[in-house]
Amino acid sequence: MDFTTRLLQQFLVLAEEQHFGRAAERLSMSQPPLSQTIKRLEHGLGVTLLERGPGGVRLTPAGAAFAAEAQRMLDVRSAAIERVQRVAHGLEGDVRVGYVSILSYRHLPGLLRAAAQELPGLRVRLHQESSVTLAEMIRAGTLDLAFIRDPSPVSEELAVHGFLVERIVAALPHEHRLAGADAIDLADLRDDDFALPGATALPALAQQAQLACRAAGFTPRGRAEADDLTGLLSYVAAGLCVSLLPQDLHDFPIPGIAFVPIRGSSPYLETTVAAVHRPGADAAVRRLLDLCIRHTRPGSPEDA
Repeated sequence: MDFTTRLLQQFLVLAEEQHFGRAAERLSMSQPPLSQTIKRLEHGLGVTLLERGPGGVRLTPAGAAFAAEAQRMLDVRSAAIERVQRVAHGLEGDVRVGYVSILSYRHLPGLLRAAAQELPGLRVRLHQESSVTLAEMIRAGTLDLAFIRDPSPVSEELAVHGFLVERIVAALPHEHRLAGADAIDLADLRDDDFALPGATALPALAQQAQLACRAAGFTPRGRAEADDLTGLLSYVAAGLCVSLLPQDLHDFPIPGIAFVPIRGSSPYLETTVAAVHRPGADAAVRRLLDLCIRHTRPGSPEDA
């Protein structure tokens, strides 16, 4: 038997009112069609749901059991409809988010915190990779949204949203001659050994370091190479090398390292941080992207 929402509602109203006339009035219908509907229901179930009398009706034990199940079915249907609507509007569901390791120190925690507060129904699944690999995963559909540095190599078939410009700073050992300076010229490091980012694991930062040094008139003397920020920071903290790293690391005190701003307006001292997704992204991706943009503007909670 097809238990439509209307049928279940009619029975529950009758169970509450215990009177066909009052129930029909609440349901904005006449009494005969309601009575016929309930008879068809009893016939379909093969049980008596109501004891009828001159003063009204009373639920039989089977009727009481059916009333409880009818309410449960309506609640389940209502919850299902609400969840589908929430998913369609980007308020619930899973979003697969990729990021490069450099962004995990500041921007990613801010996004996750904002999402937990404003979109608690979303579950964010994280995946770390290089910018090139993340862009390919977006294109292949294995990620929904990715945050990368330097979106210039990204395919034109993908949507790219630059949301901030990030400078690099000099990471120097505490005992370095320039560690206490307010700012330096990059050329001041021409005679230093560098810890350089791996070109495969950190391609954008590796290229940026090379181009910035060459624009300053020298080629960095690479003493060490690392595939992640932890390795680069370790070489600097050990007093073995200097390095060029994103300025946001300045906000995280790291023993043995001084972060010193670099003077100048060379384009190689800056890079764009961008979000990448496929065209026609669903509502959840758009909501996360909106959160990211709002929480990385100057004066946003993340900058407070």
